[in-house]
Amino acid sequence: MILNVVDNRKLRYRWKQVKAIAEPTWHDNKCKDADKAKPTTGESDYEERANISVQDAIKWASDLPYSVTLYLYEA
Repeated sequence: MILNVVDNRKLRYRWKQVKAIAEPTWHDNKCKDADKAKPTTGESDYEERANISVQDAIKWASDLPYSVTLYLYEA
């Protein structure tokens, strides 16, 4: 489940190919003014997909078995 999205793309309207990184949302707990997510165990430290569409990145991150922050970058 995606709880947060951080779009780091300068070319924000490019959607065919991006690099997507998913990290457990509780990693954001240390950030100033962040909502706090419950820490979990058993998830990956982070997962990455390259040359994936924005639509596929959202589906992929949504299907992960833990809450994530989805980061988007240029491919």
